[in-house]
Amino acid sequence: MNIKITGSGCYIPTEIVTNKDFTKHIFLNDDGSPFPLPNEVITEKFYDITGIEERRYVSDELQTSDIATIAAKRAIEDSKIDSETLDYIIFAHNFGDVKKHAIQGDMLPSLASKVKHNLRIKNPKCVAYDMLFGCPGWVEGVIQATAFIKAGMAKKCLVIGAETLSRVVDPHDRDSMIYSDGAGATIIEATSDEGGILAHESATFAFDEAHYLFFGGSFNKENNQDIRYIKMYGRKIYEFALSNVPKAMKECLENSGIDISQLKKILIHQANEKMDEAIVQRFYKLYDQKMPEGIMPMSIHKLGNSSVATVPTLYDMLVRGELENQSIQKGDIILFASVGAGMNVNAIVYKM
Repeated sequence: MNIKITGSGCYIPTEIVTNKDFTKHIFLNDDGSPFPLPNEVITEKFYDITGIEERRYVSDELQTSDIATIAAKRAIEDSKIDSETLDYIIFAHNFGDVKKHAIQGDMLPSLASKVKHNLRIKNPKCVAYDMLFGCPGWVEGVIQATAFIKAGMAKKCLVIGAETLSRVVDPHDRDSMIYSDGAGATIIEATSDEGGILAHESATFAFDEAHYLFFGGSFNKENNQDIRYIKMYGRKIYEFALSNVPKAMKECLENSGIDISQLKKILIHQANEKMDEAIVQRFYKLYDQKMPEGIMPMSIHKLGNSSVATVPTLYDMLVRGELENQSIQKGDIILFASVGAGMNVNAIVYKM
């Protein structure tokens, strides 16, 4: 028995927000003082660091569970399974459903239960639950689905990663330009086909690192400080990621028994182009090798950082041939990797 991704789907929101759209923002320092550079310079430097030209936001009427449902339907259709045969729905997100202009997230009922309801699944044995694991949530959901299947507790699982970060960003914080919305979903299934999940690795670093990403008040001190927004210590996250993600990737690859020369693609969480490139370069440096050209498909330039949605969306676009100059074939080896709030790190070695 092998455990494979037998179907995938994603939802890319329709609202395009370019870097130029941020030139009208009033950016402040964390103490509320005016940021000294003009917005045109801020956005130019932002692009140079992150590689983000534009990002996608959901339209006003949609919430996280809505776009997750769309991605889930597409994954189910792609896998050609009956949704009533699903054993688990594992939904990775971080903030719940956040309505436009709302001041709190809605996680009652759980978003997984909302998706199950939206899919009109009657089977009570299909267990639906949410996972809060930062940006690596979808990867961790796949790892959990794999464990359920190996333990004989499941045969088919739906794993979703979806987020609407546009609803939880502080418009006065320059970091707000990084974040976006999106949803990706996959069917994880026991199959007799060759390949599948060969190894996985997970870790949580919380002794000193737990609060590198956190909820905080607006940089505009005149705004209601009880309304909380996603905040981060970017330099600390960058240094943490460069130190810990390559090690996790190497350990995962070694546990799989796959030689690094066999890797065809690395699908890494789309956090920041320069950071992702530095992580993969350092991973190859652990083997005294240079990073191969084209090894790391990217979607961040046009889609931004949609947290848990980046990796499954990237996978879906890759297998559908929707990424320019990128393709994948049956039998190819992929390494999934992610890092995010918690601080959590994980990786999967997968054979198509």
